[in-house]
Amino acid sequence: MEHGTQNTERGTRNNKKNMKTEVRIDKWLWAVRLFKTRTLAAEACKKGKVIIHNLPVKPSRNIKIDDIVSIKRNPVLFSFKVLALSENRMNAKLVPDFLLNVTSSDQLELLEMAKLAGKSGRDQGTGRPTKKERREIDDFSEPVFMDEDGDWNFD
Repeated sequence: MEHGTQNTERGTRNNKKNMKTEVRIDKWLWAVRLFKTRTLAAEACKKGKVIIHNLPVKPSRNIKIDDIVSIKRNPVLFSFKVLALSENRMNAKLVPDFLLNVTSSDQLELLEMAKLAGKSGRDQGTGRPTKKERREIDDFSEPVFMDEDGDWNFD
């Protein structure tokens, strides 16, 4: 056999031997770049924002291939199917090999609505509103109340 072939075979054997059947949820969330740090992933688990099979999970919970992991990020519940396991953080290009986004379309619509609601009428970078603009904003956003008599309250 050629020297290159032996390395390939040895590498294949090592990969099969090192394949994991279960991985801690906090490690996997960090490895597939859903959280910037493992500490943030563990905190999300502790706060009940990570859900598997409709139950909040602890950071030490092990996940398996084909589990559905849901993450609450207000106002949306993102869902991901586990395709492969890893404890090591990976290059962003490899992430699609490890998870599949199965978030429902109604949750994605909710995300789009939240993005639109967050935008104000002012262009970014125009600075603070002037006094006149602030008064106009306040007049527009203040609710108008009526008295018990049905009269307008001008006090």
